[in-house]
Amino acid sequence: MSEEGSVKYLCERVEAAPVHFPEFDELNRCRRWLREMGLIGVYPNGIGYGNISARCGDSSEFWISGSGTGSISDLLPGHYAKVAAFDFARNWVKCEGPVQASSESMTHAAIYSADRTARVVIHIHDRFLWTMLLDRAPTTSACVAYGTPEMALEIGRLFRGRAVRRYRIITMAGHEDGILTFGEDVAGAMDPLLNHGVRRINVPE
Repeated sequence: MSEEGSVKYLCERVEAAPVHFPEFDELNRCRRWLREMGLIGVYPNGIGYGNISARCGDSSEFWISGSGTGSISDLLPGHYAKVAAFDFARNWVKCEGPVQASSESMTHAAIYSADRTARVVIHIHDRFLWTMLLDRAPTTSACVAYGTPEMALEIGRLFRGRAVRRYRIITMAGHEDGILTFGEDVAGAMDPLLNHGVRRINVPE
């Protein structure tokens, strides 16, 4: 309940068959590149990090890589879950699919709720970029942990300002190495990373 890869919210999962959703191929190509760069993966202690999601049409639902998939190079449709409903106050998520939705689902939901133009959200770990952007780019409170109702409120706070939409990147002060980006499509969500020089192999310690 306290580390990346551990689901902190109450999860109601409905078993469902894998779905090759419209954004799957492009999302998976992006996720594959991020993993090759070491921005998504698994630490030596076996704890996974990083995830990626795409909004379902114009709804508040979204597809997100499943919990515990960081070690997998190429995801299949069965490695994604659809977040069909969420409630920040109750710290509750309902997901559908063969796997449980990522531990960061609540944070992705907060971005989709705060910005209707956001259609893709990326969560990576990069020590260099995190250190460089901490308190320079929009930054969540160091007192707030990932995947919690408090993080959803923090995301909402940032979106009440103008900077987060300009940067389209969020530094998670209370989640070491954690970075979030978002955009109107996969390329738009990747741009903030590329613009800040994420082009090297990031080898977790």
